[in-house]
Amino acid sequence: MAKLIGNNPSQIPTNGDLGSMAFEDRTNYITKGASVHQPFRNLIINGDMSIAQRGTSATGLGNGDTGYHTVDRYRFQEVGAPTFEFTQSQSTDVPSGQGFANSLKMDCTTAQGSLASGDALNIQQGFEGQNLQYLKYGTSSAESLTLSFWVKSNKTGTYTVEFEETGNTRHFCKTYTIDSASTWEKKTITISGDTVSSLANDNTLELRPIWWLAAGSNWTSGTLATSGWSSQTTANRVSSSQVNLADSTSNNFWITGVQLEAGTTASDFEFLPVDVNLQRCQRYCQVYGGDQATQSVAVGAASGTTGMVATLKPLVKFRATPSASVSAVADFNYLQLSPFATANLVSFSLVSANSSSDYVNLDIGISGATANAYQIIRTTNTGARLTLSAEL
Repeated sequence: MAKLIGNNPSQIPTNGDLGSMAFEDRTNYITKGASVHQPFRNLIINGDMSIAQRGTSATGLGNGDTGYHTVDRYRFQEVGAPTFEFTQSQSTDVPSGQGFANSLKMDCTTAQGSLASGDALNIQQGFEGQNLQYLKYGTSSAESLTLSFWVKSNKTGTYTVEFEETGNTRHFCKTYTIDSASTWEKKTITISGDTVSSLANDNTLELRPIWWLAAGSNWTSGTLATSGWSSQTTANRVSSSQVNLADSTSNNFWITGVQLEAGTTASDFEFLPVDVNLQRCQRYCQVYGGDQATQSVAVGAASGTTGMVATLKPLVKFRATPSASVSAVADFNYLQLSPFATANLVSFSLVSANSSSDYVNLDIGISGATANAYQIIRTTNTGARLTLSAEL
């Protein structure tokens, strides 16, 4: 009888009775399989790249464009004053037969063959400290972590993944190699737990994996921190052999199937229902609009002729007080309910959100209004978006 050491539900008795299993298999399941079958074992949110609330493509990303642009929870970071530019997109290029429908793609559109010493490029995802307490960092029982992901690029060679404890300014770095050009490859990286420093038990950024794609000499001139957790030094963060993905407009990079879990082995990727995946992303970002025209966004009341406050109920409670932005003020109108009338907004900004993020107040600039109730609606521009962000 096969051993229950993998993520294979077909090996579990259909009647749910572990007692009907052979002793060896029952023991193996209890001691080795239980953690594999634990739900939400993947620290990564949106590891299959299926959610992209902000949009499926963002062009011209380079100097000054650090932030979240397409696939949810993946932060684009450039450092220094680089001249390179990238298009980031949600792609349908995926490894065959693995169950994935999407990947995150980085496409170099303006090349920079020679990086300045401070220039760098990476993508990353951060985690709240309160989601990491079971790792037991800062104790002798600190859990190892295993990162697995599928990756593809025409640019073969050495790449760096850095695990960063942001609150403690500590890191642990590993390299991986893309061996075959334009071929999907699965990579697995394991690091030991940090027995020295604990992670804050709150909603702040405490840990993140960073996939480095390019780095100047400020980042590569030291000794890569591969031997264990240590105080973070800039020169030790990236391998001296790191490829420069920005050196040609022919360069592309795809990644999907990202999983980070406790333990020393990689289990099969944990696929989640799309609604669950979306709700997990909405803790950090909620986008209203972008899919249909003339859509109601919020309701409010005017106290005078030039301003009103509209209140919006979040779809999911935010991690923290969100910031608000709109694609363009002209993309939104206010609709007077009685008597019926519409007009363009003048301005749009966040007033406040309560500490538990149960509601969000928006400050709406209007013209010629009366004391009345209003709806804030999108115009016929289907690209109109209101974005509320509480990202790490």
